[in-house]
Amino acid sequence: MTIGEGALLFCSGAFAGGVNAVAGGGSLVSFPVLTLGLQIPERIANATNSISLFPGSLSGGIGLSNQLKKAGEHFRTLIGPTILGSICGAWLLLNTSDQSFKIAVPFLILLASVLLLLQPKIKALLAKNDHHIVPIWLGMMLQFFVATYGGYFGAGMGIMMLAAFSLYMDGTIHEINAVKNWLGAVINIACSVVFLSKGLVLVPIAIPLAAGGIVGGFAASRFSQKIDSNKLRIAIAIYGFAMTAYYTYRTWT
Repeated sequence: MTIGEGALLFCSGAFAGGVNAVAGGGSLVSFPVLTLGLQIPERIANATNSISLFPGSLSGGIGLSNQLKKAGEHFRTLIGPTILGSICGAWLLLNTSDQSFKIAVPFLILLASVLLLLQPKIKALLAKNDHHIVPIWLGMMLQFFVATYGGYFGAGMGIMMLAAFSLYMDGTIHEINAVKNWLGAVINIACSVVFLSKGLVLVPIAIPLAAGGIVGGFAASRFSQKIDSNKLRIAIAIYGFAMTAYYTYRTWT
């Protein structure tokens, strides 16, 4: 890895970490840098990107630790299906051929982009909901499938969790965000252990990407009040649609 490539990884990680801290969808920034900028195969890039997100997810969870104390029951209920689902998602990725995952990438990015656009509506639904729509056992099943997606690809899984939580979880938006951040960290840790054990992660690539994510996330959290998160969210979603079109063209030509 050259100095220029290291700088590119750090800067893209910082930007992705900042985007995650303010609006979400940071993977839509960092993943194309790995695949298009550095020409890393999609499956390996995805595993490397997943482990690079772990420090940012953990720091976000630590930042809301005081809120997790109030919502700890939900976290304890969901941690089991979260770990299991993440490992299943990682196993699916390990058993997906490079060509098959390459074909799946445009659809996965499209899904993440649509979820990013719908984020305000999902949060509004969460804020309005004051009763359980589904029983907790069904909520655990939903979390298993969200974690499976998170272990397999990951972009947009936080928004998926918020949408699922709105169906069965009580609490303020901050308490529920704390559960989301900590469960997101659990997903990234679990799948990262699997990916590292199977040699699917490019560690020299992951280190500057993760370092940039920590710096970007911290800086964005400090200056988030000066950033129009709604405009940034829309811009990243549009960028995601453009990447969907490009990856589709790249795959089928």
